[in-house]
Amino acid sequence: MPESSQAKPDRNLALELVRVTEAAALASARWVGRGDKLAADGAAVDAMRFVLDSVSMDGVVVIGEGEKDEAPMLFNGEQIGDGTPPVVDIAVDPLEGTTLCALGMPSALSVIALAERGSMFDPGPCVYMEKMAGGEEIADLLDLDRPLPETLKLIAERKGGSVGDVIVVMLDRPRHQEAMREVREAGARIRLITDGDVSGTLLAVSERSPVDLLWGIGGTPEGVLSAAALKSMGGQLLGRLWPRDDGERQAAIDGGCDLDQILTADDLCSGEDVFFSATGVTDGDVLQGVRYRGPGATTESLVMRSRSGTVRRVHARHDRSKLRNVIGGDPYG
Repeated sequence: MPESSQAKPDRNLALELVRVTEAAALASARWVGRGDKLAADGAAVDAMRFVLDSVSMDGVVVIGEGEKDEAPMLFNGEQIGDGTPPVVDIAVDPLEGTTLCALGMPSALSVIALAERGSMFDPGPCVYMEKMAGGEEIADLLDLDRPLPETLKLIAERKGGSVGDVIVVMLDRPRHQEAMREVREAGARIRLITDGDVSGTLLAVSERSPVDLLWGIGGTPEGVLSAAALKSMGGQLLGRLWPRDDGERQAAIDGGCDLDQILTADDLCSGEDVFFSATGVTDGDVLQGVRYRGPGATTESLVMRSRSGTVRRVHARHDRSKLRNVIGGDPYG
């Protein structure tokens, strides 16, 4: 087989990734509401790694979760898969919303994205970025340098309504207080989320959601994962690296990062054949969480492939006794 063919992801990887996020969601769901976010994250990581190692691919983790809070993680540079082609980059968040899971709150997800080797953005030392995301209808209106109230007005005009109809999803953080004030003074509405801005981005670009726009400063890994989803769903995400302090700023500059660059979804994930999968852990606006039903459990997932533009919503039923062999323990423990 020619080397160029070996390097291309196969369409079967889409359903392989669903198995991966389902396993992580099922494992972490054992910890929903039990108040231990590290145990929940660790269960998701272990289950995700267990299934990933069985996938026929030569993968390397380029975006791993956990660096900013020393949580369990699939670490950057970790080799994943059985070592056979295709050769791919992997971005993971085994449990987006560890606190959401621990407290039994909505919208915790298990997320993974995969693309051709060398196609995912390396944020260097910057673990946060300023982001703005919206669906196809308003993608050309997004601008991180334009005052936010002006963008809200343009969105309202484009959608044929008033600014009061526009809903912005935003992380509930002290750093966003000024932006919250501007949005409310402009007459728009805000949906605050405590965690999980991959879920927030999916809300902003989904036709099933009333949310129009995501804005705020959130994790760079989540930005890359969100960009991978948008390659199939459409819409746009803009990002700009946001160093937390002077030391991180200097480290980013020394590492060759352009802190003024506005990154698009294509900059964050430039692959032509990008796969994305997310499975709900707790119920949310985007996905239903894991539910225990008699001798089994059910999951709901989104799985996407950019080359075909296919977005699938997968409802699955899992057998409890067989799950022990998948996630290395009793999923109801």
